[in-house]
Amino acid sequence: MTTSTSIDVPGAFAASYGAHGAEERAWLAELPRLGAELLDRWDLRPDGASAFGMASLVLPVRRADGTPAVLKLQQLRAETAGAAAGLRVWDGAGIVRLLEHDEPSSCQLLERLDAARPLSAVPDDREALRIIAGLLARLTAVPAPPGVRRLADIATDMLDQSPAAAAALADPAERALVRHCAAAVAELVGEAGDRLLHWDLHYDNVLAAEREPWLAIDPEPLAGDPGFDLLPALDNRWDEVVAGGDVARAVRYRFDLLTEALDLDRDRAVGWTLGRVLQNSLWDVEDGKPALDPVQVAIAHALSPGAAS
Repeated sequence: MTTSTSIDVPGAFAASYGAHGAEERAWLAELPRLGAELLDRWDLRPDGASAFGMASLVLPVRRADGTPAVLKLQQLRAETAGAAAGLRVWDGAGIVRLLEHDEPSSCQLLERLDAARPLSAVPDDREALRIIAGLLARLTAVPAPPGVRRLADIATDMLDQSPAAAAALADPAERALVRHCAAAVAELVGEAGDRLLHWDLHYDNVLAAEREPWLAIDPEPLAGDPGFDLLPALDNRWDEVVAGGDVARAVRYRFDLLTEALDLDRDRAVGWTLGRVLQNSLWDVEDGKPALDPVQVAIAHALSPGAAS
């Protein structure tokens, strides 16, 4: 099939993504051409309005045989480079299925799920937590393929950055928290694991589906310890956690359910969760924020009282 169909880049997506820098703006300028090229190559026709997140544009399409799918257009970055390799290994077990992949651009053709029904729409938080725990257990049971980023390398880099990041914080308690998290990572970095991690599995990255009730989307795969994959499932619906009146108890309930579902050593999982807090804290400092995210601080204190000293 040859088509002159082009794609429209929503102005809101162009404005938000283009604000990151010149490389992002150059990619946005090429996006209509790239999208049209992939529509032609994979014999696709548009089938609805596009949607977008922080870093990708998703276009509903139909294949030549009428099968619904989505074309995911994203810039090739470290976080997306291993996504196709991870999706091939998972092969649709608990996660969206990869149908086609353009390696030079990292763009993907994926099975279509129900974007109008994310896991965050499930009213019972305990039910939603059990669902995401079950998905995490399945996804992290798989050995990581060669070529995906390694937690060992990321953790080593975090330890290198931590002293300067701690020094940049004005609050002595926050400086102590960064040092505490770094110490936890330092104890574990020599055994960083080899499981295939999703890295960003929160409620909005789980959608309703037909072949399974719920499937994960948007992985940014790592090879590492499953304990490093828990934090995104801990801070969902934070307003409800606060409204419950006992933040520490609510965090520990979520954490215990997740570690039991994944059959994890609790102490190691605490250490790697502190590693995620450290990673987020380093990003906050890098972005010039004057203080750490209170949610991250609360989670660290709930799981490791020593983080408060």
